[in-house]
Amino acid sequence: MTRIAVFISGRGSNFMALHENIKKGIIKDAEISVVFSNKEDAKGLDYAKKENIEVIVIPSKDYNNRQEYDKKIVEALKPYNIDLICLAGYMRIVTHELIKAYENKIINIHPALLPSFKGLHAQKQALEYGVKYSGCTVHFVDDGMDSGAIILQKIVEVYDDDTEDTLSERILKQEHIAYSEAVSLITSGKVVINGRKVSIKG
Repeated sequence: MTRIAVFISGRGSNFMALHENIKKGIIKDAEISVVFSNKEDAKGLDYAKKENIEVIVIPSKDYNNRQEYDKKIVEALKPYNIDLICLAGYMRIVTHELIKAYENKIINIHPALLPSFKGLHAQKQALEYGVKYSGCTVHFVDDGMDSGAIILQKIVEVYDDDTEDTLSERILKQEHIAYSEAVSLITSGKVVINGRKVSIKG
């Protein structure tokens, strides 16, 4: 059984999609053991509590030092024996303190086809650049900004009349599919990391 911690900062729609797919058996041999948030008012926490998933909240506003903050998170997660951390709308850059504690065990989903349009407002960046296709990327987290090894990607066509909101909405639908696919591959032992490249067994 893969024990998962999901990190959220807001509504947690990717977290909810993951949990629903675990309940349906689409993601096998996995459970979300705990949901962590840096914000006390993150809406996704209400869903976690309704589903009887344990919650940890450590307000990031109380910490000026990112490293010390992530050390606190590592300590808080220890009792849960976490195998995989899924960043799902977690609006903080994680530091080496967390990455070294969970090496190759932290994944993130980004609303663009990396390595294009890293960082915030990726959909806006894509529209301003004039790309014809965008999408989402599930990747391992390393010490860089959206720079870890790519597990999988989903493509979304960009329309001439798209706004940031309409493109974001279509990409989000693919995020819900992609994240569950990636987690399922990891929990079934099919993901092999070799430097920058990820291979899928079978």
